[in-house]
Amino acid sequence: MVHQLTVAVVGLGSMGLGMARSALRAGFTVRGFDINPNALHALETDGGVATTAPRDAANGADIAVVVVVNAAQTETVLFGDDGIVSSMRPGSVIVSCATISPAEAKEFASRVEEAGLLYLDGPISGGSKKAALGELTFMASGSPHAFSAARPALDAMAGTVYELGDKPGIGSSFKIVNQLLAGVHIAAACEAITFAKSLDLDISRVFDVITKSAGNSWMFENRIPHVLAGDYAPHSAVSIFTKDLGIVSDIGRKQKFPLPITAAALQLFVMTEAAGMGRDDDSSVARLLAKITGLELPGMSEEI
Repeated sequence: MVHQLTVAVVGLGSMGLGMARSALRAGFTVRGFDINPNALHALETDGGVATTAPRDAANGADIAVVVVVNAAQTETVLFGDDGIVSSMRPGSVIVSCATISPAEAKEFASRVEEAGLLYLDGPISGGSKKAALGELTFMASGSPHAFSAARPALDAMAGTVYELGDKPGIGSSFKIVNQLLAGVHIAAACEAITFAKSLDLDISRVFDVITKSAGNSWMFENRIPHVLAGDYAPHSAVSIFTKDLGIVSDIGRKQKFPLPITAAALQLFVMTEAAGMGRDDDSSVARLLAKITGLELPGMSEEI
């Protein structure tokens, strides 16, 4: 009888829930955990098993996918009182997807491997829509055994898996470079569309023109529709880029590598979070700029 693989997904946010659903479509048994009861209900509705703690989700799982926000949450999920490392069988694999520093990825990998488990440094990119479609990009590094053990889940959740080396930390380094560009591009896109508003242009028309012109970027094309709709429900929150560009900045400072454009973008995200929009969509940088300059973007007249 063929063993049916069990995949645990810890963190059922905008990315993790889509990844869990992709694993369910692939025929795996999926157990999940999140502190949000609505996310657990959604998983159960789709045929997954909701659990009350990370260790319960990972108990006996072949593959555990950790899709939390940062290094602190990752460490708690892995090694805390209800952590998954203590409940998994030797030889099973943990795929860590949060954007963390390369040094933290190396440390977590060492501690996981000391416990007899495999660790794949597997940060992701693509957003909630690609997560739901099973088309994420994984920037992964780890031992050949870790890749082999994680491959079934990766195939279900990813459109592209980059195997970037046999040492944890390499994948996280690639992701940090990606986040530098992503954060700068979001900030630039928000600045551009708000500047267009200051010129009294039809910003919907600006969007149409720029997306067919050399100034376009993936982030402009992806985020500016949120601004045009006045819909700042978080697909990716402002606080994510406060964190991620902060990691980039910290690494640059330690290496004595100048990052002036990153620094400017980071301050825009910090100001947006300080203005009370940290949990809103990262395109809220446009709202911040509009408020500073006395402009009104779509949806702003409805705000209290």
